[in-house]
Parts: sequence; structure tokens; C-alpha cells
Amino acid sequence: MGMGNAPIVILKEGTKRDKGKDAQFNNIAAARTISDAVRSSLGPRGMDKMLVDSMGDVVITNDGVTILKEIDVQHPAAKMLVEVAKTQDAEVGDGTTTSVILAGELLKKAVDMVDANVHPTVIAAGYRMANAEAQKILVDIAQKVTIDDEEMLRDIAGTAMNSKQISGSKDFFSKMVVDAVKTVATKGEDGKYTVDLNNIQTVKKTGASMEESELVKGLIIDKEPVHSAMPKRIENAVIALIDAPFEVKKTEIEAKIEITDPSQLNAFLEEEENMLRRMVDKVKSVGANVVFCQKGIDDLAQHFLAKEGIYAARRVKKSDMEKLAASTGGNIINKLDELDKDDLGKADLIEVKKVQGEDMTFITGLNDVKSVSILIRGGTQHVIDEIERSLIDAWSVTRVAIEDGMTITGGGSAAVELAMRLREYSSSVGGREQIAIDAFASAMESIPTTLAENAGLDPIDILIEMRKQHKEGKLNAGLNPFTGKVEDMKALKVIEPYRIGKQAINSATDAAVMILRIDDVIAARSMPTPNGPPGGMEGMGAEE
Repeated sequence: MGMGNAPIVILKEGTKRDKGKDAQFNNIAAARTISDAVRSSLGPRGMDKMLVDSMGDVVITNDGVTILKEIDVQHPAAKMLVEVAKTQDAEVGDGTTTSVILAGELLKKAVDMVDANVHPTVIAAGYRMANAEAQKILVDIAQKVTIDDEEMLRDIAGTAMNSKQISGSKDFFSKMVVDAVKTVATKGEDGKYTVDLNNIQTVKKTGASMEESELVKGLIIDKEPVHSAMPKRIENAVIALIDAPFEVKKTEIEAKIEITDPSQLNAFLEEEENMLRRMVDKVKSVGANVVFCQKGIDDLAQHFLAKEGIYAARRVKKSDMEKLAASTGGNIINKLDELDKDDLGKADLIEVKKVQGEDMTFITGLNDVKSVSILIRGGTQHVIDEIERSLIDAWSVTRVAIEDGMTITGGGSAAVELAMRLREYSSSVGGREQIAIDAFASAMESIPTTLAENAGLDPIDILIEMRKQHKEGKLNAGLNPFTGKVEDMKALKVIEPYRIGKQAINSATDAAVMILRIDDVIAARSMPTPNGPPGGMEGMGAEE
């Protein structure tokens, strides 16, 4: 008996499937949409994006990774490009827009090659070869920088701020950023420096202009003394860090106490008072005149502490407590009875200052300053948030420049130099990979052309002029978007850490190759939800 023509169902009903070139083109189109979304925000003449989420919260930024994190991306191939930006942000902290534009451009070039019947695996192999060669060229054109070269580090920080809202005050901020990074840098046994950016703390307060932001060599704790009679300024502070409440312990079990005589009640209250007094005496006996407590402080204990002239702050955040311990040399104590002289930290000055109508505690004059705080001021909350994002980019690039000790010039100069040398390299490679290496070189040039487009200049004229100058051996010739001319970027102080280029090219190549090699997309349909569109959060488990 024959099977007849009954269809054989392998995939579930409603499953969508794209195969072959369709799958490739769809994926590439999706990824390029992401790359186009951030394209106009590249460079000093880039524009900002206003992102409104479903709750109506607004973010205004031109930081590539922030834009991509805020957009709710659905397409799986497009999500890969968002990952590229996140990796770039985690590794280097800047150059997120560059990496995404590069990945988009590599895919755009791949479409033309696939159309001309070059096989995706050949393109992928060519891209990999070009990436390896590009990394060698980058090391070759990189220049040295050391932690003592303050001026160059400021230029690097300034370059990261060029494209941001704070570019008008970049001299003021770059000095602050380099100062902060150098303060928290620690030298390892091998003579290399490492910088833990967690030791740079930001405190944001609206009001005042952004130039009134200040760097505090020490810590700012967003707390005020718990009692109005406590001192507002303490010199030669001896600090106790306590992670235990200054309160009378309640019994764990339910207990009833029968009192038959008023004197018993008095004795009971007196004992409570004595317990609190003993706690305060303990702090006083070890010689502490400042207490930072992670838990609560009873009203009566506050009164006793104030009487003894001890400054105390309560409910201090755990992260702040850890920073205090690291920078004052104190230990965080979990049991008051175990407090010892050796556990105390020291600071030259603890002062309470009013910022925007709120009291904040400034701790300065630490022997081993390994924490700094930046108090950011600005007109509105949106402005302050964007200043913070810009400063994080700036100190991230300063950190990687110090750690790697290598820099390259910006303004598209490194990209054009790479493109020129990759074309020379491609002619020495036989086979079809040569086409892909040439395409990779052209993709590199998307950086200067995008910079030119965003500045309202003719990208072709600029590119021709840049190629000409690089052929003449002018390694640092890049685009100055303000004058519209091709100039020496080193003289203009447009300098980036080497790791920006290294990471951007690496992650862009990886993402492009990964998307290129997909030739079949099988997507299971989500179950429609009773109220609302199909998919969404409820449709996540549709595979059952």
C-alpha cells in the first residue's frame, strides 16, 4: 500500500523559515538598520538621539551603546550588533558607534559579493585574514604613552569628549578625568599599571553650571549627621565603620513581661538606656570620633553620640562602606563588642557641606587615596546624566591608554591608513579571498566618510584627499570636521587608545562573519496572547 501524497509535517504549524540568500539578505538588512540608527551620531558633528521608553522616561544621548541598549530590538541578527556595542563598551568604554558602523559596512559589502556569486565562507575567510593583518598594522602605527605623560592623557580624554555634549568644557573635564584616573591607578609588580574604575565615584546634583563640577580626592557620602547637635567639621577624624545597629535588640521569640510595680518599669527603661550608653562608650573608648553605620541608630543613641561630640551617619550604602574601608584603612565591624583600635580608619578632614539644599559628607585628606569622587553639576537631570556618560567614556579610554601604553590618532586617520595597507596586502593574496580583503579595506573607509557626512561635507572629496596624503606618508592625516580640511591629527591632539581600534575591528569582524554564515532561519511562532499582540513576554514559552 503506497503512502499517497500526504504531506510530512516536520516543523510545527506557523513556523517561519527563510533559506539561502533570502535568509542572508534579511539578516544583513536587519543588522544594517541598527548600524544606520547610530550612524548619524558619530564624531564631533554627530547628532543626539532622544529615546522614550514605554514608561515615558526620556534619555537624550549620542553614546552608541546607550542608544542601542535603550532601543527594544526584536530581530535576532540585529541583536548581535547590539552585543558588539556592549562588548566594546565593556572592554574599552568608547568607540561603540565606530564598531557598529564597521560591522554594518562589512555586511553591506558582503551583499554585493554574495550577489556576484562569491560564497559566504570565502568572504568570511577573507574578512578573517584582513582582520589579522589589520591588527598587525595597528600595532605598527601605534605610538607610546606612559602614565606620566599627562598632556597626552588629557588629549585622549578630550578626544572621547569631542563628540559629546560637554565638548565645550573638555579642557576643564579632561584635566579632572586624568587627575582621577592617575589617583586610583595602582602599579603592579611587573611595573604595569591597573586602574579599577569602581574607585571613581560620581555624585550627581542639579543646579549650578557644569563647570562647577568638582573632583574630591576622597569620598562624598550622600548622608548628613543623624543629630543636629553633632559637629559639622572634624579634623583628624578617627573613623569606626560599623555594620550593626545602635539599637536595643528585641527578643527573637514572642515574650510577655508582667510588671507589677512602677519601679520595675523604670528599671527596665534604665537598662535599655544603659545598653545604648554602653554602645556609645565603647565607640568613645577606642578613640573614634566619627561613626559610619550601615544599619539604624536609635534616637537615644543619637543623643548620647552628639553629647560626646561624635559625628555619626546611619544607613550608609554597602558600596560606600566598602569604599570607606578601602580608602581610610578601617575595617567594617559586624559586632560592636569586637571594635578595636586597629579597626579604625583615619582621615584628615570630614566636613558636611550643603549641595543643592541637601547636606552631604565630604571625606578628604586620606593617607592612601585610592578613591576619588566627582560631584557633577548641571542644569537639568538629563544634562547631568549625559555628563556622567561622557565622563565614564573619558576615564575608560584614559584607563586603557595607561594599561596598554599605546595610542593611535583619530579623525579617521588610522582607518584610512589601514585601508591603504590592506589593499597592498590583498594584492599579495591569491584566490577569491582577495576580493573580500579589498571589501574589508573599503569598509574601514566608512569611518572617515561618515565623519564627513555628519559634518555636512562631501565624503568623496574628503576621502580622495585623505588617501592622497596617506600615500605621501602622512600617517596622521585625518578629517577636521570643524574646518572641513584634512589635517594632522596629532597636532590637533585627536588621540585615541590603541584598544579602541583593536576591539572595534575584532568585534565587528566577528559579528559580520557570524551573520554571513547563517543560511537558514527557522523561527517558531509565538502563541497569541488573549489580550494584546502575539509574542511579547507571555509568548516567550511558545515552544511547549
